[in-house]
Amino acid sequence: MSETSSHQAADPHQPPHGYTHDKEAYLKRLRRIEGQIRGVQRMVEEDTYCIDVLTQISAANKALHAVAIGLLDEHLNHCVVGAAEAAAGGGDPAIVRDKVSEATAAISRLVRS
Repeated sequence: MSETSSHQAADPHQPPHGYTHDKEAYLKRLRRIEGQIRGVQRMVEEDTYCIDVLTQISAANKALHAVAIGLLDEHLNHCVVGAAEAAAGGGDPAIVRDKVSEATAAISRLVRS
């Protein structure tokens, strides 16, 4: 991973991220994807037929995409909705715009990939 944003920092005063309740399931899926990537590497080392390697790369990409969509869904349902509820209760509406902008940027990155 590259840069760390303030949103990623572990702060005991911040509520948990939306995916926290499913953290183990996400980690299990990511470990499975890690195994797929190691398998692709092994296929290349063993000079496996190109199309078979590409098929496995496609499967790994799909699996990562599924994780990304799950995390995006968690962000929308937890972070964006939470910010909207807080704003409706007298909180700062700019926070809602920030959360929506974050989601829009994440969707843009996913669409380009």
